[in-house]
Amino acid sequence: MRAPYRRTTALAAALAVVSLTSAACGGSGAPAAAPSRSAAASSASASPSPAADPAAVKANELGQIPVLMYHQLVAQPRGVYDQTPAQYKAELESVYAHGFRTVTAAALVAGKIDLPAGQKPVVLTFDDSTVSQYGELPDGSVDPSSAVGILLAVANKHGDDSPVATFYVNADPFAGKDAYLAKLVALGMELGDHTASHANLKQLDDAGVQRELREGLAVITKAAPDAVVTTMALPLGVRPRNKALAAKGSGYSFAGVMAVGSNPAPSPYSARFNPMYVPRIRSGLRTGDQAFTSTDWLPQLYSGKVSPYVSDGDPDLVSFPRSAAGRLNPRFASSARPY
Repeated sequence: MRAPYRRTTALAAALAVVSLTSAACGGSGAPAAAPSRSAAASSASASPSPAADPAAVKANELGQIPVLMYHQLVAQPRGVYDQTPAQYKAELESVYAHGFRTVTAAALVAGKIDLPAGQKPVVLTFDDSTVSQYGELPDGSVDPSSAVGILLAVANKHGDDSPVATFYVNADPFAGKDAYLAKLVALGMELGDHTASHANLKQLDDAGVQRELREGLAVITKAAPDAVVTTMALPLGVRPRNKALAAKGSGYSFAGVMAVGSNPAPSPYSARFNPMYVPRIRSGLRTGDQAFTSTDWLPQLYSGKVSPYVSDGDPDLVSFPRSAAGRLNPRFASSARPY
């Protein structure tokens, strides 16, 4: 049976504040040995959903998943790492309108995607803990003009009272407002390691790589003791020479590693899925002929040119068209429900 989704008091309060404002003005986690479909996921629904006919909802749990990568919201974007607030809001509106709902990076890498039948997962990731990602009004409520504030408002509009996102943190997050990390956790958001100094890990020796990740993790655990840090994101998308150290070293262990990518991620139930190098789609301005951005990939997922992951509504089964059976990771053969 689907485990009910959790909704925190802080999140409920934040949604109420954002809704009213809009109306008025416009830890570390160890890798899981074998993913289980029965654990509770981290996305939107207030109560369990009945099982559905996978063919009727066109379920395809071997489809691809957009992992969107954001950095900052600015009035004048300069490239693939920036968006205006209006562009970001429009992108979220489009994602929700096309049936996507948010899950965390941790849920993706663990294979714990639990969504109502017919819905599609999207992972929202934010690098560098910039000031535009999260802010507060003088009364301590979420700033509706921040990335989190906009997400809460858009999600609420579409009936999602538990939107989630994953924030990859460096030292000195949010320009010194470390307390914001605990606020994000209270809102149901996930925190991940992005090294202490945003270092190019390939330029460091093994000791330096481990120091960067250990110190980056310490920033999170000190400011947000309740945070469960499951994944890290590679600064600049660059892996260390000893690639294994991105995931595990002295003082840290991660179940997943996020790249700076160019395409949607395979399903975690696919034989092609590599939790230690998960591609992400850049959300920002398209430059030149680089087809690395959300403006390239999201329309392909919407149209079906690229087959998206579509949930069957049953967390204990992996449903997909028989034509996709060759992509299934054998580990999930006992859960497979081809049609």
